[in-house]
Amino acid sequence: MKIVALLPMKANSERVKGKNFRDFCGKPLFRWILDTLLAVEEIDQIVINTDARDILAANGLVDTDRVVIRDRKPEICGDFVSMNKVLADDVSNIDADMFLMTHTTNPFLSPDTIRKSIQAYKTGVENGTADSLFTVDKIQTRFYKQDGIPVNHDPKNLLRTQDLEAWFEENSNLYIFSRESFISTDARIGNKPILFEGPRIESVDIDDQADWDFAVITANFLEQTK
Repeated sequence: MKIVALLPMKANSERVKGKNFRDFCGKPLFRWILDTLLAVEEIDQIVINTDARDILAANGLVDTDRVVIRDRKPEICGDFVSMNKVLADDVSNIDADMFLMTHTTNPFLSPDTIRKSIQAYKTGVENGTADSLFTVDKIQTRFYKQDGIPVNHDPKNLLRTQDLEAWFEENSNLYIFSRESFISTDARIGNKPILFEGPRIESVDIDDQADWDFAVITANFLEQTK
């Protein structure tokens, strides 16, 4: 089974300028997840769909036998283009039995979690119970609508939070799918997805400056606890 990791990467970032290439605790942010993917032997190839080939080269990254840099087509560049359109371009042009997609903004995703998710996906496909997988965080807390109306609990009958119905948040950490499942929905999540819960600390996603600052604190903590 040929496994290809898709790592889309754009030059500009709206809320944290140039974050994909900004130094993050000693190396460019994109190198954190790239080095993790390279450490997973099951992954045959890593495809970077990007409009930043020159910036990558300036950071020492060029095409190799395992890393392929694809120049992003002009019509799918920009901050308002759906990621599914970028992935569709890769899926239609790259040969693979399994696609694994992640982001440069997930620096703490571990090789162990990737391997476990691959195995869970394979088992689900073999059993006919799944066609895709995405990572989630399990949440058990009290939610309200903007107007103050409770969503998942009764304020007059307070249950312990651990007794509330579990909700699952898509954390944008990792997606696994096949060409067939992608075509069936035009999306990275198929019709029968596995909701895969990994370690919460790995789901830190850098979206804005507050996320960046929190991620730096997390990285320092992880370094001290090695």
